[in-house]
Amino acid sequence: MKNMTAIILAAGRGTRMRSRTPKVLHKILGRSILSYVLDSVVSSGVSDVITVVGHGRQEIEAALDGEGVKVVLQKKLLGSGDAVNSARKAVKKGVTDVLVACGDAPLVRAETFKRLMSKHRESGASATVLTAIMKDPASYGRIVRDGGKIIRIVEKKDATPREEAIREINVGAYCFKVKDLFSALSEIGPDNAKKEYYLTDVIEILKKRSLTVESVSAEDESEAIGINTPNDLARASGVIKDSVLSGLMSDGVTIQDPATTTIYPGVKIGQDTTIYPNTMIESDVVIGKKCSVGPFARLRPGTRLADGAEVGNFVELVRTTVGENTKVKHHTYLGDAVVGKNVNIGAGTITANFDGRKKNKTVIGNGAFIGVGAILIAPVRIGDKATVGAGCVVPKGRNVPSGETVVGVPARTLSKGRKT
Repeated sequence: MKNMTAIILAAGRGTRMRSRTPKVLHKILGRSILSYVLDSVVSSGVSDVITVVGHGRQEIEAALDGEGVKVVLQKKLLGSGDAVNSARKAVKKGVTDVLVACGDAPLVRAETFKRLMSKHRESGASATVLTAIMKDPASYGRIVRDGGKIIRIVEKKDATPREEAIREINVGAYCFKVKDLFSALSEIGPDNAKKEYYLTDVIEILKKRSLTVESVSAEDESEAIGINTPNDLARASGVIKDSVLSGLMSDGVTIQDPATTTIYPGVKIGQDTTIYPNTMIESDVVIGKKCSVGPFARLRPGTRLADGAEVGNFVELVRTTVGENTKVKHHTYLGDAVVGKNVNIGAGTITANFDGRKKNKTVIGNGAFIGVGAILIAPVRIGDKATVGAGCVVPKGRNVPSGETVVGVPARTLSKGRKT
């Protein structure tokens, strides 16, 4: 969005997480909390992003390396108002408005940020606040209105009993006119229960100046979930998990038991594929059409299944490509493998891909037959229509030519070709 900068607040200690990991770097389905916020902000149309860091500065900066994000330091953790003020000099000349978002609120959707910014620009408001109606407002700041208009935001610790009863809460995302924001920030003080500089105090200052404050309501109260405790993290994980599964099922994927199935965001699965219970599919996995996966399967990053592939119970795949109509049915580990089409991988097969220093590749040709309990020590190649006997150990570099049958420990040639 033109002349709009985003400021993401990621400086807090997150003491209630009881963890040495900076709060915003805790993972939800394989990605950090902060990465979800960044994705939503950028997807909403804001390309100029500033992230304010403090606690865990080095770790967060390392995580942001290569993201094209400017990082500024909040020298002392004096509250959200001071955090935004820390970014003042990083805001480019000519920028008229800023979007402020919390780095620990990963569920605000890009579409919601777009509505917030559009309302802000169209109304000409000095500030536009994202709110939500909560069944249980808990510790969130309350939106105080007079005649339907926001007059202030009161933090839970500073609220009167009447204000605590308000169910409309502050999500923690705002749009401000730059000049009005930083002018008002110069007036706020730590006159509150926490002795911090609250960004929310800016709203009351703007109202006292007779400037316009507008609001946009989140469509789902789950967008308001901020991560302060491990319980919050689990709750947010559940929301994202359900959203991913719902989207896949809408595209024609059968997920037999969503309650026991976990699929990370970004996974691609083709139509008419069935995912059986107790299956985990992690990031960077692509599955074709008419496949079956599970039960009790784990597909890790870099896995690719072609159309019609079958991956059964207690199978783990990582950085592995499985060809069309190939079957990997039981108790098997394939790592760094390329498996052709129409291959049968017997129960208990293992590709020994790590030699203590590096990961090595196993290549299995089209139509090959790998017997139960086989161990393939990479790097190694199994040719087209070759057979590896049950319990056979194929040493590294002992490639099996096309059509050959090997048995034993270590593998030795049994015959040239396989009877059918």
